[in-house]
Amino acid sequence: MAVATGAGTGAGTGTGTATGTGAGAGLSVTLCRDERQFAALETQWMALHRGCATATPFQSHPWLHSWWLSYGTPGRLRVVLVRRGGRLVGAAPLMLVHRPLPLLVPLGGGISDFSDVLIDGSQPPRTLAALAEGLRRAARYAVIDLREVRPGAAAEQLYARWTGARRRLSDSVCLELPAEPIDQLVKRLASARAQRVRAKLRKLDALRIEERAVAEHEVPCTIRELLRLHELQWRGRGVTPEHLRPRFAEHLTRATQRMVRDGDAALTEYRLDGAVVAANVTLQSAQLSGGYLYGADPELRTKKVDVATMLLRRDARHAAESGRTVISLLRGTEPYKSHWRPAVVTNQRLLLAPAALAPALNLYAAQLAGRDRAADAVRSLGPVAREWRIRIGGRRAGGSPDGGR
Repeated sequence: MAVATGAGTGAGTGTGTATGTGAGAGLSVTLCRDERQFAALETQWMALHRGCATATPFQSHPWLHSWWLSYGTPGRLRVVLVRRGGRLVGAAPLMLVHRPLPLLVPLGGGISDFSDVLIDGSQPPRTLAALAEGLRRAARYAVIDLREVRPGAAAEQLYARWTGARRRLSDSVCLELPAEPIDQLVKRLASARAQRVRAKLRKLDALRIEERAVAEHEVPCTIRELLRLHELQWRGRGVTPEHLRPRFAEHLTRATQRMVRDGDAALTEYRLDGAVVAANVTLQSAQLSGGYLYGADPELRTKKVDVATMLLRRDARHAAESGRTVISLLRGTEPYKSHWRPAVVTNQRLLLAPAALAPALNLYAAQLAGRDRAADAVRSLGPVAREWRIRIGGRRAGGSPDGGR
């Protein structure tokens, strides 16, 4: 088996290989550091993504490559690739950062709700062993920090096989529903709340709000309108500053257009009396579907339209009809999500390093745990602390931070 050259902090570009012994005959491991070569992997990556049962939309090539174009730092790309007979059977999409210490972190950053590695389902033990070997060499001088790993992800299997230093921490909380039509989801609710939801659905039907699936060539125009409505709906109430930046708009437009083409995303616009009053991006993989970002005209509130219910009805119908099993409400435990009695799923943060870097990994893990305890203490202060966070964030970003998507 060929194995990746150590490149945790080294210079240079391209794909490095070195011969050696490994986990199975016919496997080769390389390290991709050239963004043009990463771009050229699209077809192979798509086949691997579809062959990995645990993959989420945030591991698709259109999402990751688009993110790199908008957010990546030249020279920092580190993508470990495992091939069998020339076919891509494993991948770990990472990049190198230097703060607070040399780290290999997932592509996708903070705007992605899940991260993972990709493993073809045909021979997972051998592929996992090869991927772990490649990661050990790539991380010779760095700690691997895998954030937002969904329970059951392929990265959990990698963590279980890791022979060096490792630590597991809790990360964001997500909420999930079964992929059932809205009529079935309503049955999960208490009688009084179910009656209120049915009344909201009748209101939507009475207003005759039209849903329309946006075609690939229409994506750029609709995303511009979505982001305009998103800013409008959160104006004065705190909006995520990143959602207003040109790089985010470029990424979301580019990624959504390609994912709509491939069936990995759906962009829906909602019209009332011929005017677009809302738009929503839903990202989807083989088993999972999740509403990523929406924008809605504030005037809908004056008409007593429950926008969250409107979006969930469409997403639930589409997920059920397409054979998916999970509707992810993604990160966050906002009250409007909890009304549906979803399952609570806590993402994990997996830290991996060669044995020689165990002291650095342990110190880093202790710092992260201390930061989490401080954040919990701030959250316990309640609305006053939240108001101060909004004010401070607003001064830093020239606006106000967001209260949700």
